[in-house]
Amino acid sequence: MTKILVTGGAGYIGSHAVVELAQAGYEPIIVDDFSNSKESVLAGLRDILGRDVPCHHIDCGNADALREVFRKEGNIEGVIHFAAFKAVGESVQKPLAYFQNNVGSLLTLIEVMNEVGVESLVFSSSCTVYGIPDQLPVTEATPTKPASSPYGRTKQMCEDIVHDVSAAPGNKLRTILLRYFNPIGAHPSAKIGELPLGVPNNLVPFITQTAAGLREKLTIFGNDYDTPDGTNIRDYIYVVDLAKAHIVAVQRLLDHKASEAVETFNVGTGHGNTVLEVVQTFEKASGQKLNYAIGPRRTGDVPAIYADATKAAEVLGFKTETSLFDALASAWKWQQTLK
Repeated sequence: MTKILVTGGAGYIGSHAVVELAQAGYEPIIVDDFSNSKESVLAGLRDILGRDVPCHHIDCGNADALREVFRKEGNIEGVIHFAAFKAVGESVQKPLAYFQNNVGSLLTLIEVMNEVGVESLVFSSSCTVYGIPDQLPVTEATPTKPASSPYGRTKQMCEDIVHDVSAAPGNKLRTILLRYFNPIGAHPSAKIGELPLGVPNNLVPFITQTAAGLREKLTIFGNDYDTPDGTNIRDYIYVVDLAKAHIVAVQRLLDHKASEAVETFNVGTGHGNTVLEVVQTFEKASGQKLNYAIGPRRTGDVPAIYADATKAAEVLGFKTETSLFDALASAWKWQQTLK
């Protein structure tokens, strides 16, 4: 079986990608320091797959520990790099931690990959690299403007690093940059899902925790944006659909089908929903009435962004399959198992 290293493989998107890799015939190897995830995820993966997934409890910013994983496992043929801090609001409060962790871990990973001769990398990027775009939807050719948060800047820097490394003489690294939009929902088994530590930074877990009575109310950050109902617009993609995009990307790299050293793809649904639309759709999908209030705008939030997903469809052969209603229903099912 082809071994694929998955950094941050116990995290929200990483764990779903591990399932899809295993079900597609790969052998996923997890690296995770559990700074933003829980070890209970490993039991969920075991329940879904019927076997344990190898997991190395290390920080992938630690070069010696990472070298040892490659040495121990042997024959790792590709890497999917998820490991990163990912909360826009928190990054405004703790910029240094975000630069050290997000940029530092990528530098270490590429250094070790070069040493051991692993050439295929799928990098977890973000639509935050577009900043506040002039036109919607954004295509891969949309100019990247100044990011609205330190988190967004780390993703811009990481993309720049990949391009510069790939352009260096003699370098063999081949990378696919996947620019995510907003992942939501949980695995249909409800064995794994979004598992925020402390107060959620993302909309949907805050919605589900409020509906479950764990939070008093949901605060919607601003209703005075230039959008149909005044709330932010985002492109909400079902996490299992997003995970499947990684399998297609890995296979493209291993089959040497990439047309250039670095390829970039938007991974979204191709349309946007306002925060209020998400709230109303959740109420329909769950049968729960949500207690919410309008609060002030949040620093670092972009008013509206959603994907043009044409390139992913035409080049990768990837399209999303799951509706907002069904994705939110899965998130509620997952929340109920957590009670």
